[in-house]
Amino acid sequence: MTIATTHKTHKTDQADKTGARTPEAADVIEGARDRIDALDDRIIGLVQERMAVSAVIQEARIGSGGRRVNLSREMEVLAHYRDALGKPGTSLAMTLLELCRGRV
Repeated sequence: MTIATTHKTHKTDQADKTGARTPEAADVIEGARDRIDALDDRIIGLVQERMAVSAVIQEARIGSGGRRVNLSREMEVLAHYRDALGKPGTSLAMTLLELCRGRV
């Protein structure tokens, strides 16, 4: 295979992988996907940090004789996410709350 053929094959593979119709669009998509992957890694780290902080709160609440879950606080969290992100924000908040419950 020549260098030109190898380059063309790479561009075709790149377009197939991204769904783009041009090499330029494929380059943009690949760069943006790399950025999304980095953001996802940061989001996962923040969720793990949130889970750890939630465990501290639950330990303190249970240790003082309280309940594991504070429903009024959860409603505040749901409203905050809904206000910031719309209806899908509520689903995201529910998932976060579920991840953070009962780790104690």
